[in-house]
Amino acid sequence: MTGESAGGRKNSLERSTLMDFVLTGFTEHLGFRVFDFEGVAAGHQRSKFTVKTELTLTRRYGIRLQELPLLCRGLLDRLEESAEVQSLTFTEEHMRACADERVAARNASARKKRSPPKPVGATAGSGWRPYQPL
Repeated sequence: MTGESAGGRKNSLERSTLMDFVLTGFTEHLGFRVFDFEGVAAGHQRSKFTVKTELTLTRRYGIRLQELPLLCRGLLDRLEESAEVQSLTFTEEHMRACADERVAARNASARKKRSPPKPVGATAGSGWRPYQPL
Protein backbone atom coordinates (compact mmCIF):
# COMPACT_ATOMS: atom_id res chain seq x y z
CA MET A 1 0.00 0.00 0.00
CA THR A 2 1.52 3.29 -1.07
CA GLY A 3 -0.54 5.47 1.29
CA GLU A 4 -2.04 7.52 -1.50
CA SER A 5 -5.75 7.95 -2.10
CA ALA A 6 -7.45 7.88 -5.49
CA GLY A 7 -6.78 11.59 -5.95
CA GLY A 8 -3.04 11.13 -5.42
CA ARG A 9 -3.05 12.85 -2.03
CA LYS A 10 -1.81 11.42 1.27
CA ASN A 11 -4.44 10.08 3.66
CA SER A 12 -5.08 12.28 6.70
CA LEU A 13 -4.33 9.31 8.95
CA GLU A 14 -0.95 8.89 7.33
CA ARG A 15 -0.34 12.65 7.53
CA SER A 16 -0.78 12.63 11.28
CA THR A 17 1.83 9.87 11.59
CA LEU A 18 4.29 11.92 9.55
CA MET A 19 4.00 14.94 11.82
CA ASP A 20 2.85 15.19 15.41
CA PHE A 21 1.44 18.51 16.60
CA VAL A 22 2.03 19.76 20.14
CA LEU A 23 0.19 22.74 21.61
CA THR A 24 2.73 25.25 22.90
CA GLY A 25 0.39 28.04 24.01
CA PHE A 26 -2.20 30.56 22.93
CA THR A 27 -2.81 34.30 22.85
CA GLU A 28 -5.92 36.43 22.51
CA HIS A 29 -6.07 39.28 20.07
CA LEU A 30 -9.13 41.37 19.15
CA GLY A 31 -11.74 38.67 19.80
CA PHE A 32 -9.63 35.87 18.38
CA ARG A 33 -7.78 33.12 20.19
CA VAL A 34 -4.59 32.13 18.41
CA PHE A 35 -3.23 28.68 19.23
CA ASP A 36 0.47 27.99 18.72
CA PHE A 37 1.52 24.48 17.75
CA GLU A 38 4.86 22.90 17.08
CA GLY A 39 4.88 20.25 14.40
CA VAL A 40 7.45 17.51 14.91
CA ALA A 41 8.26 15.51 11.78
CA ALA A 42 9.59 11.95 11.68
CA GLY A 43 13.20 13.19 11.51
CA HIS A 44 12.63 15.40 14.59
CA GLN A 45 12.46 18.47 12.36
CA ARG A 46 10.29 21.10 14.05
CA SER A 47 7.98 23.66 12.46
CA LYS A 48 5.75 26.29 14.02
CA PHE A 49 2.05 26.51 13.18
CA THR A 50 -0.74 28.80 14.33
CA VAL A 51 -4.49 28.34 14.18
CA LYS A 52 -6.77 31.34 14.71
CA THR A 53 -10.37 31.01 15.99
CA GLU A 54 -13.02 33.68 16.39
CA LEU A 55 -14.49 33.49 19.89
CA THR A 56 -17.92 34.88 18.98
CA LEU A 57 -18.37 32.08 16.45
CA THR A 58 -17.43 29.44 18.99
CA ARG A 59 -20.24 30.65 21.25
CA ARG A 60 -22.68 30.71 18.33
CA TYR A 61 -21.94 27.07 17.49
CA GLY A 62 -21.77 25.85 21.09
CA ILE A 63 -18.07 25.00 21.01
CA ARG A 64 -16.50 25.20 24.46
CA LEU A 65 -13.12 26.85 24.90
CA GLN A 66 -11.72 23.60 26.29
CA GLU A 67 -12.50 21.86 22.99
CA LEU A 68 -10.74 24.38 20.77
CA PRO A 69 -7.14 23.13 21.04
CA LEU A 70 -8.14 19.60 20.04
CA LEU A 71 -10.31 20.85 17.18
CA CYS A 72 -7.47 23.04 15.94
CA ARG A 73 -5.06 20.13 16.13
CA GLY A 74 -7.51 18.07 14.08
CA LEU A 75 -7.45 20.81 11.44
CA LEU A 76 -3.65 20.59 11.36
CA ASP A 77 -3.80 16.79 11.13
CA ARG A 78 -5.87 17.11 7.96
CA LEU A 79 -3.26 19.29 6.25
CA GLU A 80 -1.64 17.93 3.15
CA GLU A 81 1.98 16.90 3.61
CA SER A 82 3.05 19.21 0.82
CA ALA A 83 1.14 22.19 2.26
CA GLU A 84 3.44 25.07 3.05
CA VAL A 85 0.80 26.77 5.21
CA GLN A 86 2.07 27.75 8.65
CA SER A 87 -0.94 29.80 9.71
CA LEU A 88 -4.55 28.59 9.48
CA THR A 89 -7.97 29.87 10.49
CA PHE A 90 -10.59 27.64 12.07
CA THR A 91 -13.42 28.99 9.90
CA GLU A 92 -17.15 29.21 10.45
CA GLU A 93 -17.59 26.28 8.04
CA HIS A 94 -15.36 24.13 10.26
CA MET A 95 -17.35 25.17 13.34
CA ARG A 96 -20.65 24.45 11.61
CA ALA A 97 -19.36 20.98 10.65
CA CYS A 98 -18.36 20.34 14.29
CA ALA A 99 -21.80 21.43 15.50
CA ASP A 100 -23.49 19.20 12.89
CA GLU A 101 -21.35 16.22 13.95
CA ARG A 102 -22.26 16.85 17.58
CA VAL A 103 -25.99 16.91 16.76
CA ALA A 104 -25.69 13.72 14.70
CA ALA A 105 -23.85 11.96 17.53
CA ARG A 106 -26.45 13.11 20.05
CA ASN A 107 -29.26 11.83 17.82
CA ALA A 108 -27.50 8.49 17.32
CA SER A 109 -27.01 8.01 21.06
CA ALA A 110 -30.66 8.91 21.71
CA ARG A 111 -31.73 6.16 19.29
CA LYS A 112 -29.47 3.65 21.03
CA LYS A 113 -30.85 4.33 24.49
CA ARG A 114 -32.72 1.43 25.95
CA SER A 115 -36.41 1.64 26.60
CA PRO A 116 -37.38 1.91 30.25
CA PRO A 117 -37.62 -1.41 32.10
CA LYS A 118 -40.95 -3.19 32.12
CA PRO A 119 -42.94 -2.91 35.36
CA VAL A 120 -42.58 -5.87 37.66
CA GLY A 121 -45.72 -7.99 37.78
CA ALA A 122 -47.18 -10.09 40.58
CA THR A 123 -45.46 -13.24 39.31
CA ALA A 124 -41.97 -11.78 39.24
CA GLY A 125 -39.37 -14.29 40.30
CA SER A 126 -41.76 -17.25 40.21
CA GLY A 127 -39.46 -19.07 37.81
CA TRP A 128 -36.75 -19.52 40.41
CA ARG A 129 -38.65 -19.38 43.69
CA PRO A 130 -40.27 -22.50 45.15
CA TYR A 131 -44.02 -22.56 45.15
CA GLN A 132 -45.53 -21.28 48.40
CA PRO A 133 -49.28 -21.51 48.78
CA LEU A 134 -50.97 -18.44 50.14
